[in-house]
Amino acid sequence: MNLTDIPGVRPFRVDFPQSDLDDLHRRLDHTRWPDELPGVGWAYGVPKAYLQDLVRYWRHTYDWHAAQERLNAWPQFTTEIDGARLHFAHIRSPEPTATPLIITHGWPGSIAEFTDVVGPLTDPRAHGGDPADAFHLVVPSIPGFGLSGPTRDTGWEFTRVAAAFAELMERLGHRNYGAQGGDWGGAVSRELGRAHPDRVIGVHLNLLPGSSAVTEPTPGELAALTPDERERHLTSWRRGQEWNREESGYAAIQSTRPQTLAYALTDSPVGQLAWIAEKFRQWTDSVDRPEDAVDRDLLLTNVMLYWLTGTAGSSARIYYERAHADYWGTPPGPSTAPTALAVFPEENFVPLRHVAERTDNIVRWTEFDRGGHFAAMEEPDLLVADIRAFFRGLRASA
Repeated sequence: MNLTDIPGVRPFRVDFPQSDLDDLHRRLDHTRWPDELPGVGWAYGVPKAYLQDLVRYWRHTYDWHAAQERLNAWPQFTTEIDGARLHFAHIRSPEPTATPLIITHGWPGSIAEFTDVVGPLTDPRAHGGDPADAFHLVVPSIPGFGLSGPTRDTGWEFTRVAAAFAELMERLGHRNYGAQGGDWGGAVSRELGRAHPDRVIGVHLNLLPGSSAVTEPTPGELAALTPDERERHLTSWRRGQEWNREESGYAAIQSTRPQTLAYALTDSPVGQLAWIAEKFRQWTDSVDRPEDAVDRDLLLTNVMLYWLTGTAGSSARIYYERAHADYWGTPPGPSTAPTALAVFPEENFVPLRHVAERTDNIVRWTEFDRGGHFAAMEEPDLLVADIRAFFRGLRASA
């Protein structure tokens, strides 16, 4: 099917003018650097020496034109849904029986997260896999993020995003399909399965919202668990407390004053870089620098998709919209969609299967010994293998 024959679907190529790159270079050349306390490492935020080195690389070595062409290897399109411009890549498998799969990024991610998984998922035969495990991929940019931004009205929280993506899949002719995601993509993918169980054949996640310990477990709760479950529950609770103390500041700002933050990040590329690079160090299976876990050029491509589109503020608004939605503070409704969780050890929260099974139809639970929050970038082979195995199991039981 030619997607451009669908009313309202238009072809798209990533193509920013040289003037935008010239402006970026001018700003990088004239960065006003802050002072820094000696010997504090990452405790106060991104170390100055690290960021200066990364900025030099960004300015003098990183090749945006090559990155742009790499993105343009994917057929891309835009359409309008619910008043928003929605950008997406649609990569069809050469296998005619491939399963449609919508795969969704989070914050501070983008479609660039999936650079290393698109090929193996769409064409397993060419990557040493079984052609029966092939997928037709739909890779959207969340409204307000990157090439789908900025949004022009309020209310774009994850349930509205899921509704827009359900409409997108219907528009593309995918009546039955799978969903995959982490971070906000996890929330969106789970909501797709919850709201459309007749259409979504399975949901594969590398983050399941609401599956960790939120409150301190009571002695009665712990007594009902096995020793291993008890220890994991306590670990989940402790990591959540550490997160609230040390890692949640960005979310508090984006949930309350995203517009104020937007002025700084939209005006300063180094500010935008620092805001994102810190998360790639803190949330990944890295030792000292983000590049321990993710490719430096891919990290910068991800930053460029925020910088060139000016969507620091509109992407942050998803936090505000969730925090001010009518459902805020209430547990998510149950989902009957078959659900798999791929658990990576350096994910921000420790998920608990006995908690997840209260609200979700968990049919696969896989724990890995490496990897973190940005699974598709950190451990693409592990993620691809788990996605394949999950949907293979669903086909076998159908």
